[in-house]
Amino acid sequence: MTTWPPPLADLKADMKVPGEGDDPRLQACLDAAATFVEAIRSDVDYRPNPLPDAKVPTPDLALGTIRLAARWFTRRRSPEALVDMAELGSARIPSFDPDIDRLLGIGRFRGPVFA
Repeated sequence: MTTWPPPLADLKADMKVPGEGDDPRLQACLDAAATFVEAIRSDVDYRPNPLPDAKVPTPDLALGTIRLAARWFTRRRSPEALVDMAELGSARIPSFDPDIDRLLGIGRFRGPVFA
């Protein structure tokens, strides 16, 4: 079973962040990403002891949460959604990442939902 929510150490390893200087900001982004994923993927049982036959967090869901937190952490440096590319000028950062959406199973990668 995958650890939920993903630990800060996994986020730091994925981002290759040394030291502890950014830990509070990284943890805030990770907590926000986990809360977002829990809200958007309410079909998953996130409790430590899930019910039998319930969907549980998968490695894809955990990695998607980590990548979403990393994106939000990096995004704070570009509030106008632009990134400076030196002599190439600036480029717009898209508002979504299809790879993260695919890992999380959200957006256009979400299966049919019946109400």
